[in-house]
Amino acid sequence: MPVPLNSEVTEIRVTEPATRLDKYLIDQYPDLTRSYLQRLIAQGNVLINQQLAKASQKVNIDDIIEITFPPPEPTTLIAEPMPLDIIYEDNDIVVIDKPAGLTVHPSPGHTMHTLVNALLARCPELASFGDSMRPGIIHRLDKDTSGLMIIAKNTAAQQNLINQFKSRTVSKGYYSLVKGKVTPAQGIIEAPIGRNPSNRKRMAVVSNGRYARTRYKVKQYLGNYTLLDITIETGRTHQIRVHLSAIGYPVVGDPVYGVKSEFLNRQFIHAYRLGFHLPGSGEFREFFSDLPPDLKQAINLIGQLK
Repeated sequence: MPVPLNSEVTEIRVTEPATRLDKYLIDQYPDLTRSYLQRLIAQGNVLINQQLAKASQKVNIDDIIEITFPPPEPTTLIAEPMPLDIIYEDNDIVVIDKPAGLTVHPSPGHTMHTLVNALLARCPELASFGDSMRPGIIHRLDKDTSGLMIIAKNTAAQQNLINQFKSRTVSKGYYSLVKGKVTPAQGIIEAPIGRNPSNRKRMAVVSNGRYARTRYKVKQYLGNYTLLDITIETGRTHQIRVHLSAIGYPVVGDPVYGVKSEFLNRQFIHAYRLGFHLPGSGEFREFFSDLPPDLKQAINLIGQLK
């Protein structure tokens, strides 16, 4: 079968007992919708052991699944005027303070009400370069994480920033509130992160995961809670939440890896500091963001429990 130009072909070896193919792929690709994956199968883009597969087909240990992801269909994202908290802007970049609850970029089946839609309304030039679904996006914050992000406004700036992230010269600081009194008062968590073998929609510390390193220091003790100042030296998916849970101090308000809280309806993580070299001048600049009102209120309420 000819492979469409610019397609991405991925191979997966099944290493654990599994059920029907479509369910298995949903677990492997939690960011993709069920309907999109089923359409890939129906269109003949999924093979099992080099044979065309069906969605209902059972997969077994040591099966080789080959998936062809066709190039994205041309998509015109709609610019949506939305209020944005702009911290800094020049001809090359925009630094924004993202609110919690805002998804960064569109995905199949979810092409509206994202940060990218808002950015296109403010900076129409973003539509002229880069990934059609993620124009200008260099890094991400989880939907329910607030704080600072950089967006590139042209190809040269985008490549410059990508190189800075790859070389780990970008400085990223976060505040996070965790359950428990963290000891020692400062430390380094160095543990590889990968897909949780028992739940592919979650990440975990696993021996075959990708290298991940997190620094922390105590900013404030609040009874049986601790406010941490965190620096991540790598950018793995859910890194802060996974690492803190792994050492026994789960993030407050995090329904996946942490502990639910009566004081907060989202995870207590805020990207308060971001430092990098401006692509245009090479000058190193550092930007800061105050804790948003909901996180300040949670600290005040928890402080009253002491």
